[in-house]
Amino acid sequence: MRAEEVAGRVVQEGVAPACGAGCAALQATDVCEVGGATQVFFDLASLTKPMTALAIARARVDRRAPLGDLLAEARGTPSERLPLELFLSHRAGLEDHRALYAPLLAGQSVDVASALHAAAGARRAEAQGEPPDEGFPPVYSDLGYILAGEALARAVGLRDAGEAIARVVLEPLGLAAGAGTIRELAARGVHGPFAPTETVAWRGGRIVGAVHDENAWALTGKGGSGHAGIFATVDAVLAFGRAALKAWDDPQFAWIVRERPGGTLRAGFDGKSAEGSSAGARLGPRSVGHLGFTGTSLWIDPDARVVVVLLTNRVCIGRAHLAIRSARPWAHDALFERALCL
Repeated sequence: MRAEEVAGRVVQEGVAPACGAGCAALQATDVCEVGGATQVFFDLASLTKPMTALAIARARVDRRAPLGDLLAEARGTPSERLPLELFLSHRAGLEDHRALYAPLLAGQSVDVASALHAAAGARRAEAQGEPPDEGFPPVYSDLGYILAGEALARAVGLRDAGEAIARVVLEPLGLAAGAGTIRELAARGVHGPFAPTETVAWRGGRIVGAVHDENAWALTGKGGSGHAGIFATVDAVLAFGRAALKAWDDPQFAWIVRERPGGTLRAGFDGKSAEGSSAGARLGPRSVGHLGFTGTSLWIDPDARVVVVLLTNRVCIGRAHLAIRSARPWAHDALFERALCL
């Protein structure tokens, strides 16, 4: 099944109003194929996280540095002395989420410094004291990436994580015209088209050309946070995945994808679960990838040397619309098979 057919089936089956699909195989030559809504910029949501981790690696920010040394707002919290790497691997003992945007619901502004301090203080009840060397048992946490993204921005002297990702990752890879925050894209004269996401009354209706994630919107607006804020075309995400695959054995990158105890979560990526993985059945056991809440996904198989990408705006139908869960495995399988035929 060609990428165009995969994207068409996703839309036809009502999974999402728009879809871009792509695959690549890096064998003797580097070949790829994309189809569907290839010119549309999708809200990547948590696909921003691998970009944040790679930016930290490429900027040579010390992943072993205590968060409090990088981020003043973390001082005086349980997160102050924990190394940055634990936040990237979801092992800093933080809660999964807090509504840092809550003041907006009451018509008030969000104090960013106070929000960052609250995120750094959101230690789970069962994760007390000093963590083991590899951290607390993993719990997927947007809060950790909000903090890591801000630490990255401070370390490189830029406005936010979105700008840092653009300067450190996207521009060197030649992707800045196909991926970035709303602000960074506009600075390059790119104004969409953007796939619409959810209709949210308190944000003025249908969200188009603005990040869907409420915390990212509250903290960085048209910029980007460490956990969300990057928009991209399917070509650009596929190129990012190919770059990650080519860097697999580079020591500067290898620590990001190494296996860690207690679960499949790496630093910036997730590994493939042994059973029932959204990655499907065809990608190998050493594969890494990530999902985005808006309906996006990226998977990389280092042994088959294959990258697959599926971008949708499934939340446009509503965040409770979950047909993407059954669509992802077959779509990833079909894209994997197509990559082997290129």
